[in-house]
Amino acid sequence: MLRFASWLLAIVILAAGPRPAPAQISDKLVKIGVLTDLSGPAEDSTGKGSVAAAQMAIDDFGGKVAGIPIELVSASHQLKADIGAGLARQWYDSDQVDLIVDVPVSAVGLAVQEVARDRHKLFITHGTGTSDFTGKFCSPYGMQWVFDSTALAAGTAKAVTRRGGDSWFFLTADYAFGQSLEQDASKVVIANGGKVVGAVRHPFNATDLSSFVLQAQASKAKIIGLANGPPDNTNAIKLGGEFGLFEGGQQMAGLLVLITDVHALGLQAAQGLLLTTSFYWDMDDQTRAWSKRFFAKLNKMPTMWQAGVYSSVMHYLEAVAASGTDDALKVAAKMREAPIEDFFSRHGTLRPDGLMVHDLVLVQVKKPAESKYPWDYYTILQTIPGAEAFPPPNPACSLNAKP
Repeated sequence: MLRFASWLLAIVILAAGPRPAPAQISDKLVKIGVLTDLSGPAEDSTGKGSVAAAQMAIDDFGGKVAGIPIELVSASHQLKADIGAGLARQWYDSDQVDLIVDVPVSAVGLAVQEVARDRHKLFITHGTGTSDFTGKFCSPYGMQWVFDSTALAAGTAKAVTRRGGDSWFFLTADYAFGQSLEQDASKVVIANGGKVVGAVRHPFNATDLSSFVLQAQASKAKIIGLANGPPDNTNAIKLGGEFGLFEGGQQMAGLLVLITDVHALGLQAAQGLLLTTSFYWDMDDQTRAWSKRFFAKLNKMPTMWQAGVYSSVMHYLEAVAASGTDDALKVAAKMREAPIEDFFSRHGTLRPDGLMVHDLVLVQVKKPAESKYPWDYYTILQTIPGAEAFPPPNPACSLNAKP
């Protein structure tokens, strides 16, 4: 009888197959930090919305991964690189943070990238757009999830130039992202038969853009390329209307315009503007379903940055569950293995250099009479496949070296 019982036990064990290895989660906690702008000019497009998006992902995942609790923390970097880097060091060194997300403004993002590299911790940016992030400053611990300056330029500058806007003058924010955006857009304009007649650079979050807009108007260029982001882009568009720039036959092309910018401007001022985006809330049933949940929490529709936070946090948690560890490089490897197909990303893949390549859409802001309901702001003109929108792997990044 004893021999039979032993034989039966052996059969049961063999049938069950090998047991999965127990999860190896350090500190018995998975901690995610949203490092953002909670009170400055980027607050509306990131800020509390990014924190809410990250929490939505955690809640939808069940609040635990591999049986381990997930905790969320947040802080404001005040748009200052030294403060952002200092908070990142504190989070990684003392507060057991495994992943930092969001981080608007490229100068801050690049600073946090270096801290993450030094601490061997993961960092996913959504509001850092400079293409140098996955170029000469690339890191095995850093990921750029939503866009880069080349992708935005490839959509908007190419479309506007091909539609007859063949002379450009750039109004550029004088920091890393603005300069990168101007450079990338200029290449696209010239490659498509246009010319760049000049540029002027202004401080980020400038108190008065009047003199800069007047220089752009005096250039007589058909297109004033806005190589900046909020709030400078919306201020420039308002001034363009006040100075009669549009009545004179010139147009503005927003190289980084978010739906919150259009909302702040109103359709009367923003109508006709062409822009490229990674996400639009009213694109299809998937985007509408998630965005309405977001709206119920914040009473506004999400930007591409905020939607991207949810997407990346969910993909990160799935990778932790699949790998059974929070070891940064092992989780990053698992994230690169899996395709990224969700309400935010279509045909998404995470490259070795950290760039998440996915489809973008070229849209045009509707006229007031064309908008049928609140936040009905865009007409989708075309989908831009990720392989066309995003740049090829940059040889300046050692992670792109062929084996």
